[in-house]
Amino acid sequence: MKKRFWALGLVAIAGAAWGASTVFSGGKTYDGTFADAPELGRPGSYPTGTDTVAFTMQNRTSFGRAALLTGQVETGSRTLSVQIWYPIASGAEQSSALASYAHELPLPSGDSFSVNWEGRSVEGNVDLAEGAFPLVVLSHGYGGWNTQFSHLAEHLASRGYIVASIAHADLPFDGLPSFLTSFSNVLLARARDQQDVIAALLDGTTPGLTTLASHIDPTKVALIGYSMGGYGAITTAGAPLTIDEGPIGDLPAGAREALAADGSLPAGTIDALVLLAPWSGEKTRPAWSEKALREVALPTLMIAGSEDDVVGFENGARWIFDSLSGTDRRLLVFQNARHNIAGNAFEPDAATPFPAIEFLSEPVWRGTRLNAINQHFITAFLDLHLKGDTTKEAFLDLPVTKAVDGVWTTSPGEQLNGRFAGPDEPEHWQGFQRRWAVGLEMHRLAEGETGPSAGYDQREASEE
Repeated sequence: MKKRFWALGLVAIAGAAWGASTVFSGGKTYDGTFADAPELGRPGSYPTGTDTVAFTMQNRTSFGRAALLTGQVETGSRTLSVQIWYPIASGAEQSSALASYAHELPLPSGDSFSVNWEGRSVEGNVDLAEGAFPLVVLSHGYGGWNTQFSHLAEHLASRGYIVASIAHADLPFDGLPSFLTSFSNVLLARARDQQDVIAALLDGTTPGLTTLASHIDPTKVALIGYSMGGYGAITTAGAPLTIDEGPIGDLPAGAREALAADGSLPAGTIDALVLLAPWSGEKTRPAWSEKALREVALPTLMIAGSEDDVVGFENGARWIFDSLSGTDRRLLVFQNARHNIAGNAFEPDAATPFPAIEFLSEPVWRGTRLNAINQHFITAFLDLHLKGDTTKEAFLDLPVTKAVDGVWTTSPGEQLNGRFAGPDEPEHWQGFQRRWAVGLEMHRLAEGETGPSAGYDQREASEE
């Protein structure tokens, strides 16, 4: 019964993944600023550059389809491509062409569709801006890729961060057996990928990384994970996985042994955590116990859609947020949004097939708006916790939980022309234009506090 339950759960995820694999060529040139972007959702003062670096990691565990029955695994090297964005010296942006980010996504039919975005960063051999900058590592969701978050990465680089986005090389699949193998390898590899890449970035000895590494401040590191990247990030940040039960309990024995040995990064390596719609297996069969989630001690910003039908909200993202009682954390909720609350904005045209729209777009929220709001809050959060900029607290500690309840009184006929709310509008969400702070919620729980969906471990124990 246990194996059948796991298989049925993966079939449900496979349904979402099949839809997520149908991508059409297109995308919009990203011009940096949209008029409705909140204050911190607009680019900073640095021009930006980008490079691709290959990281080869040793002693990595993986397995093929037969291992789901035999339990046997393999150990060898694993090479991942990491796209890196960074601030560059003023004037250096004139020396090279702007980057273009293209991705060919294979489909179960054997065909593929192209997704293309034009960037704002120049490629390769560009002088970095002077100084040392905080490091931000990005980890995508299942089936994603490293330039899927190029808008966010370029935005953060323009505000004085070095950003490294991992291509996790998730195995393709063409049916249920290969899907089970692919997804199971993701459960095994995601956190370890993050840990190995962070360690290599801070070590600086990887070929092609020496100069860049000299500009990284190793005392200021953040990890951002979306969906399965969020699953990995929670483990990397200190929550030990439940090895013998839940989704991890169905992995081959050798894979479970490897996960038990991997653990998390040493305490103090990471200073801040951003979780975008993180996967958990849902609280009825989670990847961690609530006791394990209490081990995460990093300040955390979580962003999720209230109607997420891939990882769940009340029994998924909200349960994780409520259970992370070992730290101070915030939860930004996009009301009525599904799972696609992150990733580059995609604007389909009349010829775009529906599966492409379903993968890259939200049913309710416009992609450019999602991006701008995410950039606003992630910038405020990282500036506060990595740069010590306490002025950014005003953008995070908001006067009302639901943005629509904010008040900004104007006189008859007064024209604001897009002015942002500031200290003079203490009842409105700071950094948003009047009337434009809608559809959002911001929740906060302090260290030691649990939310209403937590306590499942205790309820389950009392029922046994």
